[in-house]
Formats: sequence, C-alpha cells, structure tokens
Amino acid sequence: MNIHDIAKISGYSSSTVSRVINNRNYVSDKARQDIQKVIKDFDYVPNDVARDLSKGKTHNIGVVLPHTKHPYYTQLVEGIMSAAFPAGYRIVMLPSKFDADVEMNYLNRLRRKAYDAIIFTSHGISLKELLKYQKYGSIVICHNPGELNIAAAYTHREESYIDAYKWIKSQNYQRISILLSRDYQISATAQKTIQAYRKTFGSEPDHRLLNTDVTTFDDGYNAAAQFHHNQYEPDIYFTNGDDIAAGVRQFYLDNDLKLPMLVGQENQLSGRILNIPTINHHFHEVGKLACELAINNEIKQLSVESEFILR
Repeated sequence: MNIHDIAKISGYSSSTVSRVINNRNYVSDKARQDIQKVIKDFDYVPNDVARDLSKGKTHNIGVVLPHTKHPYYTQLVEGIMSAAFPAGYRIVMLPSKFDADVEMNYLNRLRRKAYDAIIFTSHGISLKELLKYQKYGSIVICHNPGELNIAAAYTHREESYIDAYKWIKSQNYQRISILLSRDYQISATAQKTIQAYRKTFGSEPDHRLLNTDVTTFDDGYNAAAQFHHNQYEPDIYFTNGDDIAAGVRQFYLDNDLKLPMLVGQENQLSGRILNIPTINHHFHEVGKLACELAINNEIKQLSVESEFILR
C-alpha cells in the first residue's frame, strides 16, 4: 500500500494524505481522522527508503574496515560515530578483510545510492579505482593520499616514530624487535615504521626480529614465544599497540624470564597501567574528521599529529 491507495480509499487527494502522514498543517479535523482511520485499518507504514531516495539522501554512511581486532579500527569507528550521531547520520559497518572484490561491491552499492558516503579505514582496492567512484558519493580514506585528489583524514606518524626510535637509540638498546600488523609490501603503516628506523639508525632493522600479522594481546604473546623458541631474544619491543606490548610482557612473566623494555602505541589503558612509553595517534579525532568530510562531501586532506609519550 502507498499514499495513492490511501487516497483512493479515503476519498482525499494524495497531497492531503501526505500532509497527514507527515503531520503537516492545513488539513481539516475530519480529513485527518478519516485518513488516520484508513492508515490504522490497513496498518500502513511509510517506506523510509523510498522517502530518503526522493530527498536524495539516505543519511547512511558506510564504514569499510577489514577487522576490529586492532585499536586503530575501534578508535576510528568511535570517532566516526561521535560525529555521525549529532548530525543525524547512521553508520553501517562494512567488513572487508582487505578483499578488493568485497570493497568493489560496497562501491557499487554507493553507486546505487545505498549510502550517501563511504569511509575506508583501510582498503585493498587501489586509490585510482576509488577515484572513479567519487562521482556517485563522498569517499573518504584514512591515510595520506599523496598527490591524488581524494578526501582523507589521517594521522601524521613519521615524526612520532622517529622520536620513539631516537629514545630507543639513546638507551643503547641493540636487539630491537618491531611488531607489525601487515607486511611492508602492502602496508603504508609498516613502510613508515621501517623508513623511520632507517632514518634514525642508518641501517635496516634485523629481519630476524620483525614479526607481522600481530594485532592482539595473544599475537604479542605468541610473537614473544616465537623469538624465545628461536633463541633470539630482543632487549626491546617496539610494538604496534599497548595491548600487544602487554601480551609480550605476559609471556615473559609466565615463563619467569627477564622482562625486556616495551614501547607501545595507541595510548591504551593497558599502557597507562603498565606505565610504558607509547605513541598516541589520536585516531578518535581522525575518525571525527573523516565523518565530517563524508557528511559535507568535501574533498580535503586533513592530518592530525601523533605524539611519542615517554613514561
């Protein structure tokens, strides 16, 4: 049933029915009562999708994220939601697992007006492919796009990484383990982490002390166990999360081993409790900025400075 059916049954015009449904003025009491009776008798409910499309807005923003195991994603989402709710927008979570085909499906849904905008917290699809879909709605990424003209909100990490490495160097640590979420070849974050190491130490990190696919407390625990099993013990861990650093620490405690020095990231509660150095990337603020760009359909690049916190 639609408003034309209600109009036919009630004997009033479609415009009068529309005014009643939307609680507008300029409707007589009798007409309002007659129309509301038909609505009640037939249990009519307005179609929000059709109404939104008629207005050219869905007030839905899709947020593409590969997983939620790392605070990078959870903090971004918290920031996005803090900006979306006051503006009257709904957030639709779109899991991707870095699968380019899945991400392409989401872009085609943007093209079909399922969302007003899409925020990519990370992506497997190329930036050049994303650019092709900007004409269908706002697309925002959460890393530096370089010279490409696409909306972006991101944290400027390089200086905080260098500050952390300079401190590590000043303490004369030699066996520096670096824990990463993804491989250097495919991760911009991993690339910045290693580039900052090269700038600070003038050499490549020891590949025997690198470990990837580390995103959780358990991953940190297992990475420490692997190094111990290989009899190549780091004297400091530069981890990609405070919870991950806590996992490393727990392995050493469980096995009555001397604790190594730990450096975390994301300024999580675990890092504050353990009182370890960390890097605050302010991802909550990045998420807010990304959402504001999506809502306003602005093509800007906005960056937030990270900071190394020495405890």
